[in-house]
Amino acid sequence: MQLATPTDVFRSVVPAASTDRDTAAFASARIDWKETPEAHVFKADLPGIKKEEVKVEVDDGNVLVISGERSKEKEDKNDKWHRVERSSGKFLRRFRLPENAKTDQVKAGLENGVLTVTVPKAEVKKPEVKAIEISG
Repeated sequence: MQLATPTDVFRSVVPAASTDRDTAAFASARIDWKETPEAHVFKADLPGIKKEEVKVEVDDGNVLVISGERSKEKEDKNDKWHRVERSSGKFLRRFRLPENAKTDQVKAGLENGVLTVTVPKAEVKKPEVKAIEISG
């Protein structure tokens, strides 16, 4: 298994510009990106989020954008909170896709709190070998 160097990973991620404190709290939605011979596969852990609360888009032709929002839990005046560790708010992640990505065939599914986005890869055409006759 070949792992990308930190420089490769940083080059592929387009930072999300945000000053919203809620977004910053949840902006670190963890996403794995692996490449198989057939596709680029992204997996994000989004527990408790419905598919209607998540958006998957391709922007500027080759930037995969995964965004959404986890709503805050309703607060009752009679509730006494002891600890709040689960984050809420907006999240947004951008990934610059390589040239071989078929961005018109992206598929996404959400099952058991895991979002899986599959971006098929175009076949790499092997250069045609043409024999040249040697005269003489």
